[in-house]
Amino acid sequence: MARSATEILTVVEGLTHLALIWGGVYIAGYLANKTKLTPVLYFLAFGCLMVNIGWLPVETTAFIQGFAEVGIILIMFALGFEESTDNFLKTIKRAWGIAFFGALVPFTIAYSVAVYFWHDRNMAILVGLAMTATAVSLTMVSLKAEGLQSSRVATGIMTSAVLDSIASLALVAILLPLALGGGGLSAAEIGIVVLKALAFFVVIAVIGGWLFPHDMRHSVMRNVPFLKSYGVRHFLAVGSGEHATLAMLLLAVTIGILAHFFGLHPAIGAYMAGLILKEEYFRLTENNDTQMYQNNKRIIDNVAFSWIGPVFFVGLGAKLVFEWSTVVAVIPETLVLTAGLIIGQITSAALAARYTAGFTFAEAMMVGFGMLGRAELAFVVMDIAYVEHSIFTKEAFYTLMITAFWLNLAVPVTIKLWKPYFLAAQASGRGG
Repeated sequence: MARSATEILTVVEGLTHLALIWGGVYIAGYLANKTKLTPVLYFLAFGCLMVNIGWLPVETTAFIQGFAEVGIILIMFALGFEESTDNFLKTIKRAWGIAFFGALVPFTIAYSVAVYFWHDRNMAILVGLAMTATAVSLTMVSLKAEGLQSSRVATGIMTSAVLDSIASLALVAILLPLALGGGGLSAAEIGIVVLKALAFFVVIAVIGGWLFPHDMRHSVMRNVPFLKSYGVRHFLAVGSGEHATLAMLLLAVTIGILAHFFGLHPAIGAYMAGLILKEEYFRLTENNDTQMYQNNKRIIDNVAFSWIGPVFFVGLGAKLVFEWSTVVAVIPETLVLTAGLIIGQITSAALAARYTAGFTFAEAMMVGFGMLGRAELAFVVMDIAYVEHSIFTKEAFYTLMITAFWLNLAVPVTIKLWKPYFLAAQASGRGG
């Protein structure tokens, strides 16, 4: 059956919007490389620019929205896949204080500012959560630019940021029904939400620890006919590994659906799917060849951060239909929130790093600077609260977007400025 002229026009319109977005993403990547800032800032800026000059529609089309939803799933999967499961588990004991206090203080500050200015405690909860999770990729890129990506500071920041990220997304899932219900949920209903969230992480632990490993000798599947002879490596190695990327993406989407079933955002499932995949599962031979792992990691990173994932951020930036009256109106809120978060985040993370994790003063300050960024997960929370459920007002959304911009800008700047003192302290024995 031939498609109508209207259907063809809709398809062409969607492809045109995608071409414009990809053009902006391409330029954003170039500018990010030149300025050493996170590409997310430029993705948001291009989205805002294109919607305000009329190149993108104010109301996102279903075609672009679908791309954006897939994009955030891929981003979260890539972030989880990037993190070493063993390294993550080993560092948790040391990093718990940084994660806890480095998240509690920013949450309290953001929550208090939101209550003071907007007088809505339900909205304030999600404002606090949006400003809690640290931008893992931004910090690591900034540390890498300064040659510090292999330091123990980087490991501490990474683990703390991951813990904050998981906790933030889980809390969003738990607290979102409260915000939507205006506090009308009963204690039993709240308990069910919490139990469902906890149940999901138990299921993930079972999958990652007992069902998923390639070596079935210690698995609960070791006595199951047929299954006991096959592990995840066989799943990834079909066709000599040619379909490994497809298998990985299938896993990400499947666990994302599982997370949704338990009342969590699919992004949590995608992240956990990446986290339970280990490098050893990609070794098809006994000589510890890592080529298959590296090839698939490169493909996943390219898809997530170069051409599909960025559509999510450009689309979010396109929600900022520029209104001078709104920008001017939120200047007091933005100044108070930005200043409060910078001071509170650096102080809380640095003190926690110094006294709960045993870092030196120079290292602790670097941890504090490294925890300033707000990127992927902050924008996921904003998308859920503003776009999907209209919990945030326009003023709150603008305030958070502008604040996130300045916090992200502060990360590479503060790390670069602190680096000489950090290296001098290490050289003198005070930084090691």
